[in-house]
Amino acid sequence: MGNDDLVEWYRTQAAESIDAEAEKRLAEMLPVKRRMQLRAASLYDLIEEEEEFLLACFVRLGAVAAALQGHGGGIALTSLEKTDSGLDLVLDLTGACLSCGAAPGTLSGVKNDLEEDPEISRVRFSSTLLDSFDELGREFILAHGDVEFVDSEND
Repeated sequence: MGNDDLVEWYRTQAAESIDAEAEKRLAEMLPVKRRMQLRAASLYDLIEEEEEFLLACFVRLGAVAAALQGHGGGIALTSLEKTDSGLDLVLDLTGACLSCGAAPGTLSGVKNDLEEDPEISRVRFSSTLLDSFDELGREFILAHGDVEFVDSEND
């Protein structure tokens, strides 16, 4: 087995392990049937029910959902706009996810996973989230987070 083959084998094994752990954690939070119902539901139909809307968004997340749930965090909806190309969301992190060192990866994972949904055109984050980080943390997220932050008045 060549080096490239070995690296790919390890990557595949790690991804399978992460997916299995994510499934286990999510099953503790919501039964599979309920997650399937939420994943199949149109987000447009849930707009008026914020808690259901957020749950439906949460089940659309990949392994990052398990990380959020497992570490006592979550997502909150700051604003939502219907556009011609889909829903434009501004989100915030909640709970233990605030000021966590893994926040840049979490934010990027949330954005990437939700933007894969055909009903969601864009995901941004509230700039108030940046206030929970020290100066070095803010600089790191802005430089490496690969996400956009917006002020409340621009939401």
